[in-house]
Amino acid sequence: MLNTNQAIHVTGHKHPDSDTICSAIAYANLKRKQGLEAIACRLGEVNHETRYILERFGFEEPKVLSDARMTLSEIDLDEPITISPETTIFEAWQIIQNEKRALVVVDQNQRVLGLVTNSNLSSIAMGDTAKSIELLQKTPISYIAQTLGGTLVYEPETPRLNGKVSIIAVAEHKLENYELSDRTVILGNDTEAQLQAIEKNAACLVVVWTKKISDLVIAKAKEKGCAIIISGQGTLNTSRYLYYSTPVRFIMSTELLSFQRSEYVDDVLAKLLKSRYRSYPVLDEKRHVYGLISRFHLLNARKKKIILVDHNEVSQSVDAVLESDLLEVIDHHRIGDITTSKPIMFRNQLVGSTCTIIAQLYDEARIPLDGKMAGLLCAAIISDTLNFKSPTTTPTDINTGQRLARIAQLNTEDLAKDLFTHGSGLKDKSIEDIIENDIKEFTLGKYKVMVGQMSLYDVEVIEPIRIELIKGMQTYADDKRLDVLILLFTGLENNKSAILYAGKESWIATDAFDGITNDKLVYYDVISRKKQVMPRLSAIIEENGH
Repeated sequence: MLNTNQAIHVTGHKHPDSDTICSAIAYANLKRKQGLEAIACRLGEVNHETRYILERFGFEEPKVLSDARMTLSEIDLDEPITISPETTIFEAWQIIQNEKRALVVVDQNQRVLGLVTNSNLSSIAMGDTAKSIELLQKTPISYIAQTLGGTLVYEPETPRLNGKVSIIAVAEHKLENYELSDRTVILGNDTEAQLQAIEKNAACLVVVWTKKISDLVIAKAKEKGCAIIISGQGTLNTSRYLYYSTPVRFIMSTELLSFQRSEYVDDVLAKLLKSRYRSYPVLDEKRHVYGLISRFHLLNARKKKIILVDHNEVSQSVDAVLESDLLEVIDHHRIGDITTSKPIMFRNQLVGSTCTIIAQLYDEARIPLDGKMAGLLCAAIISDTLNFKSPTTTPTDINTGQRLARIAQLNTEDLAKDLFTHGSGLKDKSIEDIIENDIKEFTLGKYKVMVGQMSLYDVEVIEPIRIELIKGMQTYADDKRLDVLILLFTGLENNKSAILYAGKESWIATDAFDGITNDKLVYYDVISRKKQVMPRLSAIIEENGH
């Protein structure tokens, strides 16, 4: 088999923040230590702060996961057996008998030209004589000699085979009643018969039961342009194998249904149900053959194994998440709309950071944390709890964070200052980067809402770009068809947030926060999106009967 990928994909939400990236990395690592193959994944670009954390503690960015459905590159396929278009039917038949699968015909650059199946070969063995004559007419004489395991004694510059074959294995020399012009003639070790066949304009002599051809016969053959082959087979097999000497380019199937290895299993299966063939080539990005697929592979393909961390809502999750084999959810947010067809491990705790839960899971599994992993988890907890000042912070977060800091030999105050200054710097960020730094989508009644948050050491750094940022927010809201877009800029020093807003239903924001305006930075005693912002928005919408 070519490829088996049954790894567990551990992923956070779209527009990932530090908590979602670090919890995916740490939980995938825990699963691997427990003997499971697990891969940390992400659904979007890593933000500036998270990149700072990863670089500081020596971790690679997780791989991108674009869809929860399995692609052809992630399931078992038959390994392709490739042949050239000049492979003879005889050679192809021998390979198929041994391998029991179709053969892929490729050019010198390994690009697919066609497919040779049992059906193609059987059509020659059992097909109409006229077809066999047509094919033999096109067959190079050297291919005939090769297939017969024989010796090519002489080959004229211009062959003239008409595809018809006569078998003349007789002792007498009387060939008067035979029409041999341009034919391939199979005959025995009889010099006079050979000469007579050449005189009657035979195009090719295939001589059986001999090791040498008379010089006289060779000379006559050269004079008349008649090829001579000494067969390595007896009369019966010579007559059979002769028709298998044609190159497969003349019989291969060329109107192929092929697939890219990046295509999804369900999509391919729907197409295959409308087709009659048994095997289909799967191609890579360079259109090289990657494997062969059949209905068997698709019907037996497993779903992609997924573990969700730091979220449990479909709108925030990987595309087609409900079509995956969802194994676990580890989260600290409200219960969303993720549904499953079987019981799963669902852990939702009232803490300020998913990484707090992940650290607990290490303890419960009795797997010690090294300094790097402890530092990674500690930094994410500090980020998500705003250095333990967010109202979502619990004693569990504080105790866990301090314990991780001791393992990693860190000072939490120094780490927090580094995160919210160097980590969240704006100098390298575009307006869209700022908007999507840590943003989540919610459905409140009939309204589509997105709320983003950025933690800064000094929020006033936003003022010089405030007008440009509001314009960018309005464009973003229009493009995403949002009813309202709200951004919180939370300061570590004053423990407050400045709030900006955009969208066609901006009244939701202005009603939820008294005195809010985009004309200047107005600060509110609000630092938690989960506990302080979303409840206000929900209440305002309910009050207005929406």
